[in-house]
Amino acid sequence: MSKHHGLGNDFLIALAGALPADAPAMARAVCHRTRGVGADGLIFGLPGDAGAGTDVTMVLFNADGTRAEMSGNGIRCLAQAVSQQDSRYKAGRGLELRIATDGGIRAVQVVPSGEACEVEAYVSMGPVSSGVELESIDYADGLRFATADVGNPHLVVEVASVEEVDVATDGACLAETAGGINVEFISAAADGIDMRVWERGVGVTQACGTGACAAAHVAHQWGMADSPVRVSMPGGSVAVQLGDTVLLAGPAEYIATVEYG
Repeated sequence: MSKHHGLGNDFLIALAGALPADAPAMARAVCHRTRGVGADGLIFGLPGDAGAGTDVTMVLFNADGTRAEMSGNGIRCLAQAVSQQDSRYKAGRGLELRIATDGGIRAVQVVPSGEACEVEAYVSMGPVSSGVELESIDYADGLRFATADVGNPHLVVEVASVEEVDVATDGACLAETAGGINVEFISAAADGIDMRVWERGVGVTQACGTGACAAAHVAHQWGMADSPVRVSMPGGSVAVQLGDTVLLAGPAEYIATVEYG
């Protein structure tokens, strides 16, 4: 398997012919930060379905072994891993992939960035829809909130400054209140929005691709930012082009090849 990250959101990628029966336990073990390799999640890249027109199937397990529908950073990391095995990409050309996920099929374009271990990837994330209905949330520091779905569920909360938020504590509390959900705290910035994230099954992460799309969509609805929205996170920033289909643009970086087991 190989290890990659998208803005510090790191994943182990296993390209395999079939999903192991013990995949959840394997994810918990290999993603452990001190007893395993360490990662936010384990992604299996399985064969695609010619009938559905897909090149690869993405199956994602969070660090706690739970299965997740989709990851905007993770799918870029998977696309990089696939491109490293593809002769077309090795010949210096970009690569276009259709990847099946539990949240639907996503189209990904991988292009060289000029750095040996890094690529730029553009993901067609599909539409952002309204998420679960919440009448209210008990969070005094929140200015307003909304839910959104990008193949997985998100709660977006506007705060005066993301720097003042206790993301670990407040994110976990809000996620539980909302019945298990990813939580994004956002505040206005000169060139877009700032965001901090608590991801279900992982906790605080350096970045979240689906969360950035959900946050950009909600921020645009609130009049906080124009499209394309630059979403700045501790690990770096992505650009989110809004429309009927949302386009997420950001890097993926290869870290190492790992032997495990």
